Amino acid sequence: MRRVVVGTAGHIDHGKTALVRALTGIDCDRWEEEKQRGITIDLGFAVLREDDVQVGFVDVPGHERFLHNALAGLGGIRLMLLVLAADEGVKPQTREHLAICTLLGIPAGLVVLTKKDLVSDDLLELAQLEAEELVADSPFADAPVFPVSSVTGEGIPELKAKLLELATEHETVVDPERPTQLPLDRAFHLKGLGVVVTGTLVGGAVHPGDTLEVLPGGRTVRVRSVQVHGEDREEAAAGERTSTQITGVELEELHRGMQLVAPGAFEASRRLLVRLHLLEEAPKPIESWTPVRLHLYSSQIVGELRPLDVESLQPGGEALAELRLAHPAVAVRGERFILTRPSPATTLGGGEILDPHWRRQRGKFLATALEGLSGDTADAVAFWVLSAGEKGIGADELARRLGVRPESVVPRLEALTGDGKLIAVPEGHGHRRRWIAPASWKRVTERARRVLERYFEKDRLARGIPKAEAVRRILPGRGAELAATYLPWLEKQKVLRLTGDLVNLPGREVELTGEESKLSKDVLERFQRAGLEPPSPAEVRDELSAKPQILEGMLRYLLESGKLVRLPGGLLLARSALDDLETDLRATGWERFTVGDFKERFGLSRKWAIPLLEHLDSTGVTRRLGDERMLVG
Repeated sequence: MRRVVVGTAGHIDHGKTALVRALTGIDCDRWEEEKQRGITIDLGFAVLREDDVQVGFVDVPGHERFLHNALAGLGGIRLMLLVLAADEGVKPQTREHLAICTLLGIPAGLVVLTKKDLVSDDLLELAQLEAEELVADSPFADAPVFPVSSVTGEGIPELKAKLLELATEHETVVDPERPTQLPLDRAFHLKGLGVVVTGTLVGGAVHPGDTLEVLPGGRTVRVRSVQVHGEDREEAAAGERTSTQITGVELEELHRGMQLVAPGAFEASRRLLVRLHLLEEAPKPIESWTPVRLHLYSSQIVGELRPLDVESLQPGGEALAELRLAHPAVAVRGERFILTRPSPATTLGGGEILDPHWRRQRGKFLATALEGLSGDTADAVAFWVLSAGEKGIGADELARRLGVRPESVVPRLEALTGDGKLIAVPEGHGHRRRWIAPASWKRVTERARRVLERYFEKDRLARGIPKAEAVRRILPGRGAELAATYLPWLEKQKVLRLTGDLVNLPGREVELTGEESKLSKDVLERFQRAGLEPPSPAEVRDELSAKPQILEGMLRYLLESGKLVRLPGGLLLARSALDDLETDLRATGWERFTVGDFKERFGLSRKWAIPLLEHLDSTGVTRRLGDERMLVG
């Protein structure tokens, strides 16, 4: 079935609700107050079915006091019915609703002159000319004008025929890339059924049994039943007015403006980058941090707006701007929005969301951000990868910004990779992979070389930099999360060399000078002569008259080369002394022994006996059993 949602627009008491009733037979005024006052206060809904075409109507209130309800109803609409009463003509809300429909990018529309039966032919002709003049400078300049009478039915069949024709041309096509997205315009409780929510499904589909997420908030709910215009369904698809019965949330936790979405497919944010068009009728220029109210689908959120590429945005002008919101909004790139003045509630302008998770940029990078995000989708994706830095970004996160499924983002990323604009991190697969910008990779490689060169300039005798320290210096921040990927990758690119737990420069080997070689020999001989009770580094330094920094580097060199061993507690002794100790210990014929036995047999103080035994335990020569040790092997 072909589906389309039509919205009525126009001034109060111009006959919108009566027109919908004449087309569908359904009265959209749901509330008693609406019937008593003769005006539509809240949104009304109706449906027209003809052959394989389903037209859903959203009857929008026209009174200026109910502007926020009108804007809630205009999201997700594909066709506009601009309604003018022939006996009154164009009014302020007529122009405002037309401007809103233009800003929202509604693809097509019809102009309807109602109350034809109340005017003469001459007045009807004047009203028609006025209507044509009204839309002449808008995207709806070619929209036909239909004079009708909702009372007598005159003109209704012709209007209905044209409406069905446009519905087939502008039907909502279910995009397989779009996840489920249902902005809520009503939430209520039905006795015996529980919580019910309604809205126009703008993406994906909803089925009984589905698990969905309520945003903002993140509550998980389960769909118990689905209806479309009062008809039970096993599926509601994009472009349909949908009512769903849900469990897992209390009515008090729901309100208009929330969205029912596929779990993990969307995020809420308080900062947006937008392309804003300010209406000619806007009362004054937009300057830094002007108070505004954002209308996005059924949500309305107060915030502040700041132009980014101009000092002030003049009425009738266009600019890129930052929106800072008081509460989170669920948004994706490409969605249309309206801005109003908080008080009095008049329309300022509207436009398109460019980045739903904007982070404030400064300096030269701001120009890079605005250039990338104001371009096409590929440019935006490339910028988002660049701004993610060295930690990279995955298809899941990009999909949430674009409002599509992660698997549909991967081909775009692969295409950018093929063009040399991105680099795929060589780990994972599909949408589990991560991508980084060439500039980020260049920054990592340059930093890696610089870190290693400086480290070994300072400590020429070091056999390598410990891996943990290398990660901390080369991959600061969240880039460290990819250390297991980056280090082998850098090694493959011959930026560094991995040897066990050490990181080195490719081809680098420690070579001692003649003076260093002599010092190394003297230090080692001093430890070897001392056996199991060697001197402290300070004693060796004084005995050999060595500079502290040079001796420290030499001791590290001897430790890394395995000629010295560091015992628990930091004590140093020669490897040969440890080897001799193990040989002598096995020669005792002991199966088990105490600390006292060990001290007495090798003539050791407790200061040396305990660290030596702990070292033997750690290397598997001995095993502790209560107060005794057992020789192993």
